[in-house]
Amino acid sequence: QVQLVESGGGLVQAGASLRLSCAASGRTFSSSAMGWFRQAAGKEREFVAAMSANGASTITDSVKGRFTISRDNAKNTVYLQMNSLKPEDTAVYYCAATRYSSTWNPPTRPVSYAYWGQGTQVTVSS
Repeated sequence: QVQLVESGGGLVQAGASLRLSCAASGRTFSSSAMGWFRQAAGKEREFVAAMSANGASTITDSVKGRFTISRDNAKNTVYLQMNSLKPEDTAVYYCAATRYSSTWNPPTRPVSYAYWGQGTQVTVSS
């Protein structure tokens, strides 16, 4: 059974940093794209960042320069380093992985991802 488990969320003040981790199990995702999405209360789920198997990454403009995505294929894990957090970053953050291989620009639409974690809450106070 495939599982993606996020960790690292929490309550922080504006300007602080958090590092989210997503550990996958049940199959290897070394050839898949892995990404992060977030959903604020009352809003639709939105793309944050993703990385393909070959390391190509895409990051949404609102977090560019503050967030960094990385992955460790040996650990079947993807990370999201979040610096200079702002109150508008408050959301539930979800990890996701594609079913099939992705070696070029990673997809940014939720429908492209077959596997999802349960989410981790990130709250940034002003």
